[in-house]
Amino acid sequence: MPLIPEEPQIHESAQGPRASSASSRTAPTPRPVPGPRPAAAPRPGRPGPVRPMPPAQRSSRDSSAAKPGPSAPSPSPSSPSVPAPSTTPQIQLIPASAEGALDAAEEAVDLLLESGRTPGDILVITTGDPHPWAAHELSFGEAAYWAQHDAGDDVFYADALAAGRVASRPVVIVAVNGGSDEDAAVALPLAHGRAGALLIVCGDPQRINSVLGAAV
Repeated sequence: MPLIPEEPQIHESAQGPRASSASSRTAPTPRPVPGPRPAAAPRPGRPGPVRPMPPAQRSSRDSSAAKPGPSAPSPSPSSPSVPAPSTTPQIQLIPASAEGALDAAEEAVDLLLESGRTPGDILVITTGDPHPWAAHELSFGEAAYWAQHDAGDDVFYADALAAGRVASRPVVIVAVNGGSDEDAAVALPLAHGRAGALLIVCGDPQRINSVLGAAV
């Protein structure tokens, strides 16, 4: 189904922990509205304190001393099962050219961090040239690069070819910054499956709708 671009909102962007500098952006890009965060959304890398489970409520009657008879209370009915919450992420489309898609993705990261997301919540996937951070980290070897992914405590950047190896995160951003239609056709559905709460796609709306709309 065709996607409707979100109404952009203008905020001062906050500097996130990324290697690329905001000063390198050559043109303003539309800014997304961070989607609502579900209360139960997990935040990898920042685990909260583990609370012990409350002890099971014990019956006031000693089972060995209970006497059968009409006066004995009947057992309480079991609680009905609660259906699992939907895991379908919200989708936002940020119109941008192939040249401006990466800048739009960076703006989205800024707004997400401003809204309270932790860096470890965010995954950025590129369909064209890799993000400068990814290119720099890969220069030290794939082992060190993927170790940062597994740590899950910072924004992680991956290209479409490596997207199949990444783990799920609450927010996934796809920058359609080039590459073939086949690359986009692989990256977009995969990103949709990896996004826990929010999928943001930055690029040409017609191209994105034709690929993502058919896939999801």
